[in-house]
Amino acid sequence: MAVDVKAWDASRPPAPELIEDCVHCGFCLPTCPTYALWGEEMDSPRGRIALMALGHEQPELSSEMVTHFDRCLGCMACVTACPSGVQYELLIQETRPQIERNFERSRADRLFRRLIFATFPHPGRLRALVPALAAAHRLGIDRLAARRGGLLERTPRLRTMVSLAPEVRPRDAVRRLPVHTPPAPGRASRGPVGFLQGCVQRVFFGEVNRATVRVLAAEGWEVYAPARPRCCGSLQQHTGYEEAAQARARETIAAFEDCQAVVVNAAGCGSGMKDYGHLLAGDPQWSARAERFAAKVRDVHELLGEHEPAAPRHPVPLRVAYHDACHLAHAQGIRTQPRELLRSIPGLELVEPAEWELCCGSAGVYNLLEPRTARDLAARKADNLLATGAEAIVAANPGCALQIAAELERRGRPLPIHHPMELLHRSIGGA
Repeated sequence: MAVDVKAWDASRPPAPELIEDCVHCGFCLPTCPTYALWGEEMDSPRGRIALMALGHEQPELSSEMVTHFDRCLGCMACVTACPSGVQYELLIQETRPQIERNFERSRADRLFRRLIFATFPHPGRLRALVPALAAAHRLGIDRLAARRGGLLERTPRLRTMVSLAPEVRPRDAVRRLPVHTPPAPGRASRGPVGFLQGCVQRVFFGEVNRATVRVLAAEGWEVYAPARPRCCGSLQQHTGYEEAAQARARETIAAFEDCQAVVVNAAGCGSGMKDYGHLLAGDPQWSARAERFAAKVRDVHELLGEHEPAAPRHPVPLRVAYHDACHLAHAQGIRTQPRELLRSIPGLELVEPAEWELCCGSAGVYNLLEPRTARDLAARKADNLLATGAEAIVAANPGCALQIAAELERRGRPLPIHHPMELLHRSIGGA
């Protein structure tokens, strides 16, 4: 008797009923970064949905199919644009683990991916790299290695990894947040909240975390910021490493389960944590807990936007361009709150770049896995940001900050890149 073998296995393949929601209207096309670059149908959301349907019919995944799926940034701009409510975010999240289970990648690809996930989700390992990165910056080694025609010309993935490495002082990388921070003196308490420190965020952008906690305390919250979990699993979740993501999700839920709200200041982390219910839907011991937890997750702009400000604002005279992080604007639908918080700062002029909906090319670890495409998108994003005439850029995701900073540095036109919480903290503190 013949066995009916399909490309997708039985463990949560892209759901046919979600695939059928797509009517191929094309509204998603102008907002899709890869379609905007190349105009190729199979590198558009509706083209990839057609390939998902094909996976239910043909016996195995072809390398061409995997290439088109790998080229998807998972930015979810198509979700914002879709008039039919197609849940592409669920479809691509169901597709990526299928690829990792059912397609044999090259040895070099497997080793590089292993290097990424053996490094970035581990704050301790990232901290160990900081002295070497600082020395490379001082000596200019990073710039020599990262430039075109440089030492790493034939290894674009490693070249990109080197070019993205931020300049961090070792003493800043090892600074720790207090586990408990009370509301600011004289401020009426709004209750306790948990705060995720993150992995890349706490090492490379520790000042963003410190500013976030101080803003929350100034607005009346008691902040609980445990050292663990080290990582929420969003990097693995958005790349298709489902088991590793599930393990980190369980650890994160256990750490914050008693909190009335869990605050996140990194767009990618918030997006992943709000999707824990889907990630752990097949786990009878954790599915209900994951749903309850996900309902408590709040991006920090979302939380602050739900309450009237308690702390007075002081002027910050600065012209800034706001960059919409995809996992904030599209995946979480948070677009107005960061802008309103920035506009609440006296003296701050907020300007809007063109093509706000297009990804900068960071997309988790996409810029490491697909460096040429990511660099083309970074160039397009930099053009639009520089055209605003802004003195600084505001972005609410560490990956976006690294990606944009690297592109501006390559052009010799570096601009300061701030998280909204840094500017809000500066305004509240009167600095």
